[in-house]
Amino acid sequence: MSARLDAQFAFLMEADKLKQVIRATTLADGSRRENSGEHSWHLALYALVLADHAGPGVTIDRVVKMLLLHDLVEIDVGDVPIHSANGEAHGSAEVAAAEARAADRIFGLLPADLGTELRALWEEFEAAVTPDAIFAKSLDRVQPVLHNLASGGGSWTEYEVTFEQLEARVGAKVARGAPSIWTYVRARLQAFFPDLS
Repeated sequence: MSARLDAQFAFLMEADKLKQVIRATTLADGSRRENSGEHSWHLALYALVLADHAGPGVTIDRVVKMLLLHDLVEIDVGDVPIHSANGEAHGSAEVAAAEARAADRIFGLLPADLGTELRALWEEFEAAVTPDAIFAKSLDRVQPVLHNLASGGGSWTEYEVTFEQLEARVGAKVARGAPSIWTYVRARLQAFFPDLS
């Protein structure tokens, strides 16, 4: 039992480092950039509150688990914002390989049974083919949009983000997992970008 607890607490102490990973997105009030630990917690809350917008077959407790785990690899890899100058790297084979190595290391800290279980949830989120993962991915994409809207543009100003980029990089993923949420958010984006016809 002591060895199992040693491994579990080693993982939990390692996970604390996620609070040191600074993201491109600011807090909703624009006062500072959020960290990845805050982002993961906020997304878990999104899943609980927005569960009624999930599609058929979605199990919210699994979505919450995925969202709590999804960015742990950033402890090693860091945040790769989709709108930054390095945004092309987001989702690249190079970043995916680095994240897989990070997942090996981080989930490998756990006892084998638990590490395998949590790693499988992380992989499911990354693949985004199950209803749970599709909904989780949609929330992961929409939360930064709402922060940027609330802060008057936030990191969009810094990265010169356009409505078209948001539709291409965010809209399709959100609409796939939460169409009613995308309809709502898209209307707010159209109001934010008044030059749209």
